[in-house]
Amino acid sequence: MQDTFRHKGLRKKLIEQLRLKGITNEAVLQALEKIPRHLFLDLAFLEFAYQDKPFPIGSGQTISQPYTVAFQTQLLDPKPREKVLEIGTGSGYQACVLAEMGVKVFSVERQKKLFEKAKTFLPELGFQIRLFYGDGYKGLPPFAPFDKILITAGAPYLPEALIQQLKPGGRLVVPIGNSNHQEMTLITKLPDGTSEIKEFGGFLFVPMLENKAQD
Repeated sequence: MQDTFRHKGLRKKLIEQLRLKGITNEAVLQALEKIPRHLFLDLAFLEFAYQDKPFPIGSGQTISQPYTVAFQTQLLDPKPREKVLEIGTGSGYQACVLAEMGVKVFSVERQKKLFEKAKTFLPELGFQIRLFYGDGYKGLPPFAPFDKILITAGAPYLPEALIQQLKPGGRLVVPIGNSNHQEMTLITKLPDGTSEIKEFGGFLFVPMLENKAQD
């Protein structure tokens, strides 16, 4: 499947919608404008790819709506050459947005089918993203510490293991709550090891589950 002028035009319109909704980080907007979201969706949803909506991607998971991707990424505020850990690869769309911004992306997925698909698909798009099949609650201790950590599923609590893998001064963005409602939360790790916590309103994500999926 190709990325046509029509697709690029639809992305430009989407970016204008995101601006109107309060996304101001130009690096985030530029990355979203470059990534062909339609390539990450099942054929049944292709004509809706540039609507600001989430869509199912299999294994009980979804690709987040573009506004949510933009909002989380803007909170994370990744910088080129930073090392970023993503928990929940899913379709790989968010990981590609981060990679387009010039960061080194390490991404963990617990669903084997989604992991295998991303491992094949993302290199075809030209992205060098380090993908891992495992339990996101454990993070990636061998590759820690990370400058930033992004969790793309609703966590019932903040995994302490992930805080430990964050550099002093680093940021962790995670929706925290139950299956019906989560608060988008920004945790900044202070130099003394304590954390500053700020909340940024309600969102709804698929739940963050422990252990690898049995598939």
